[in-house]
Amino acid sequence: MGTEIELDVEGQTEPPICGFKSPTTSKTTTRSPTLTTLNTGTIIGEECEGGTDDDAAVTRTSGDTTATTTTVGTGAGPGRLPSFTPEAAHTLSVPDVCAHLNTDPENGIDNDEAARRLQHHGPNKVEGAKGLSLWTILLRQVSNSLTLVLVITMVLSFAISDHIEGGVIAAVILLNIIVGFLQDYRAEQTIQALYALSAPTCKVIRSGITSTIKAETLVPGDIVRLGVGDVIPADLRLATSINLSTDEALLTGESLPVSKHAESVMARERDIPLGDRSNMVYSASTITRGRATGIVVSTGMGTEVGKIAGLLRDSNGGRNKTRVDKEEMGTIRSLVVRVRNRMRVLLGLDGTPLQVTLSKFALLLFALAILLAIIVFSVSKFDVTDEVLIYGICVAVAVIPESLIAVLTIATALGTRAMARGNVAIRKLAALEAVGGVTNICSDKTGTLTQGKMVTRKVWLVDGTEVQVQGTTHPFDPTSGSVNIGEKVFSLADHGMKHPEEAIGEKGENLKEFLESIALCNNAAVTKAEETSTYTAIGEPTEIALQTFAMRFGMGKPSVLAADDGQSQQKLLAEYPFDSSCKRMTVIYTSTESGAGVAYAYTKGALEALLPLLDASDEQKLEIVAKAEALAAQGLRVLCVAKRSVDGVLFQVGDDASATPEKKKASASNIPERSTIERYLTFLGLAGIYDPPRLESAAAVQKCQAAGITVHMVTGDHVKTATAIACEIGILNPGMLQNGTEVMVASAFDSLTDAEIDALESLPLVLARCSPTTKVRMVEAMHRRKAFCVMTGDGVNDSPALKKSDVGIAMGLSGSDVAKEAADMVLTDDNFASIVTAIEEGRRLFDNIQKFLLHLLVSNIAQVILLLIGLSFKDNAGISVFPLSPLEILWANLVTSSFLALGLGLEDAQPDVMQRPPHDLQVGIFTRELIVDKFVYGTAMGGLCLAAFTSVAYGMSGADGLGEDCNEHWASECSVAFRARATTFATLTFLLLVTAWEAKHFTRSLFNMHPEKYSGPLSVLKTVWQNKFLFGAVSAGFVICFPVIYIPVINHVVFKHNAITWEWGVVMACVVVYIAIVETWKALKRRTSKANVVTGDGAEGV
Repeated sequence: MGTEIELDVEGQTEPPICGFKSPTTSKTTTRSPTLTTLNTGTIIGEECEGGTDDDAAVTRTSGDTTATTTTVGTGAGPGRLPSFTPEAAHTLSVPDVCAHLNTDPENGIDNDEAARRLQHHGPNKVEGAKGLSLWTILLRQVSNSLTLVLVITMVLSFAISDHIEGGVIAAVILLNIIVGFLQDYRAEQTIQALYALSAPTCKVIRSGITSTIKAETLVPGDIVRLGVGDVIPADLRLATSINLSTDEALLTGESLPVSKHAESVMARERDIPLGDRSNMVYSASTITRGRATGIVVSTGMGTEVGKIAGLLRDSNGGRNKTRVDKEEMGTIRSLVVRVRNRMRVLLGLDGTPLQVTLSKFALLLFALAILLAIIVFSVSKFDVTDEVLIYGICVAVAVIPESLIAVLTIATALGTRAMARGNVAIRKLAALEAVGGVTNICSDKTGTLTQGKMVTRKVWLVDGTEVQVQGTTHPFDPTSGSVNIGEKVFSLADHGMKHPEEAIGEKGENLKEFLESIALCNNAAVTKAEETSTYTAIGEPTEIALQTFAMRFGMGKPSVLAADDGQSQQKLLAEYPFDSSCKRMTVIYTSTESGAGVAYAYTKGALEALLPLLDASDEQKLEIVAKAEALAAQGLRVLCVAKRSVDGVLFQVGDDASATPEKKKASASNIPERSTIERYLTFLGLAGIYDPPRLESAAAVQKCQAAGITVHMVTGDHVKTATAIACEIGILNPGMLQNGTEVMVASAFDSLTDAEIDALESLPLVLARCSPTTKVRMVEAMHRRKAFCVMTGDGVNDSPALKKSDVGIAMGLSGSDVAKEAADMVLTDDNFASIVTAIEEGRRLFDNIQKFLLHLLVSNIAQVILLLIGLSFKDNAGISVFPLSPLEILWANLVTSSFLALGLGLEDAQPDVMQRPPHDLQVGIFTRELIVDKFVYGTAMGGLCLAAFTSVAYGMSGADGLGEDCNEHWASECSVAFRARATTFATLTFLLLVTAWEAKHFTRSLFNMHPEKYSGPLSVLKTVWQNKFLFGAVSAGFVICFPVIYIPVINHVVFKHNAITWEWGVVMACVVVYIAIVETWKALKRRTSKANVVTGDGAEGV
């Protein structure tokens, strides 16, 4: 397991508060030493000094920029500039970068040059996040074999002038396309509405004039001005910086802002990770503190974000596609591969397991339909008359489940509607059923499993008292959760701690002094909106966390400063800003009541920075260090807080209100050096700060493990932080930490070959400090282990893995637009627990697809058996008599079965849906049980339909027999054939109605299907009433059967059957026998099968 040896302290992440930092302070910039020889280290900027900051930028010019470089980035000229690429900008000084880009850091380039460069480099836009075109959405609806088979069937129907059959099939195809198109279009509109506008405008210096322009018109060499809250519009090499920090979480996964320093030059560190390039800022990141100017080094697709977007565009996105590379294969071979890939997409052979399985099944049915047609033709010795042709097509149509694709589309669309109400936007209908089969979830940490905001979790006071915050649901809300002080718990519900003085009083002044210090030595503001009663915060995440903690005790900065009369009782005398070189911040306050001579210095900072300055014995310092290491081991960022009294008179110079501005400025420079103030400090305590997990994350992880799904944390954050969060939410347990592969740092994982990764007993559950490549390799490793994985994430850095995974899930609120574009699903509430809901819905849909597949295929098998054996039923002319007319077959398949199947698609989830392992992806939707059941039920149904036909056709046939030419026309001599056909149609219809209820569960009896809910002889009534849509479909199918049989003209001319009377007895007998067969078969299965349920705490990781 990879570890980090340094102590996690605030000083590593807190941005500095110092003046503008520039590589040079001279009026004229001279050529940097890196033009001839590269530096060996980092240029250190000014050290922290006392006094106030000068906000004015240091005036600099670029030296001679008129004669050397004539093209951007070429480095041509007498100075023999080293080769330049945007990726290496962090290794060069500002003068070198300016020389390469032929720009002036003070005045920028002129507008004419900007226009030329814009034409050369193109607009500063990231391509790819365009959403799906209407044509793509439309093509998706027909890119499956089932639809193509229906199209072929429709064409054949029209070719033989069977316009009614062709029209009905055309209506089914059109319905499928319309429903699927509307659903995908609405989902895409939802995703597009979530896209954020990344840096639409920016401030740029051109010809010495600052102006606001559209970010897409930026070009390399432009000088951009940045301030707090700005979205960085391109990749920039910092030229100057003051107090600068950026939030790069969407790009690197780092949960805290990163300090940036313009003066840093990393000459020998070309391959240093992006997150450690402190002199660079990257497109799509945001400025959280300070301001700066930067030189644009790359735009558009050349930025780091653009490279990731390019990777998404080049990604095949699937597991089965072969990438076409003309350089590695010949032109003809590459053309063949490209055509093969297009055909796979068109036939639906590249997609989710269900898509591929159903497409293969459709091709199999199409081949079977052709075979059956050939059998029909062979019986007539290939004398294919119109009658034989129609019969052959009739048999072929019987084997095709025409309504399957429509029912699947509608059921999935309704499931998508349900998911939308659960805050999950489905971009592709297929993703919903796919998510039900996942075996592994790879989740980002920051903002996904965690809240994405910092919280002060633990405090250790000088007297050994521990204070811990628990159960907080909102990082900025001081009334959220509870506070444990020692063994005592204080609830913060309603209006926060009702009597904070009780808690403070219990521990004397120690806790009060600590709270006062973190409240005053703090520039963050946490406020409550009166209209919405919600809390908002402005400032650095670390300071917000400390301020919120103090407010939990009623000692926030406004409360500490305010007196009873509303006037300030504390007065700020001076502030020594925080800087990464000294890793501490100090403020000087005096009490208005105690006089000018009494003041206190409140200090916070990194432990290693404050420890030498503490007025404490060596034993006490060792104890402090030990406790800090214990807090850091829990994944907390450790901050030290201290205090001392100082002479307030030292800070009173120039405080007179009548003093002139010149006098005040002069007096400010006389403030004592911070080194004279920051010493002999009294230690008050340690604060442990972290990004807390969402409250629902632990329960969601537990549900996944109970469902046989392994959860992996794949994050860009530190390994100790990631491990602590993983333990807290249940991804890891302490026993797992003994295994060296359960937690790994990305560098260790990336150093392994694919073979070495495959040799691991299981893939790591926590993978820290990840790059986009690491996440993609993790997904690929899972694919090699035949796992079906979900990747969740919100950042740009997650996007390639989102695209590569089987189902990519992006965050809708905090996620980047590139991540949303790459994802198949988007969580509109950024709630990891919604993934569990999606998985449960996916499993419910998978179960229901099996149910209506069983129902539809039983009908097809019965019809094929009936029609093939029906070839032996000859009329007086020796022509085979249809046991069912073509329109009766279509009516049964498209009207009766469709609504029944749709009702089965709306069945509620089984009680054990999240207590069983994922279904076998190698087997897919067609399990052995489903295949056996469909043949048993189909054979029984087909046999009973044959019995019904023969009972009427031969049991009551008179002198006319089955008549002549009774397949097309009605005549009195066709009465027996038409009555037999009506009896068969009624039998098939009623058996399909019964099958719909029997298919609700594969093993339980219809008369005792929900013993946990209903019991007694009338439980069957409650069972059939539970699914009201299915009950309505069965009732409607029962009722509509009678007008179809009895309405004159319609029965003779359209359906080719006649009204029946005593034949209803045959129909009822067949229904009773069928129910007996099905119930007997289920009883046998119950006796021989065993339930397959996950009973452990989780599943083995892959």
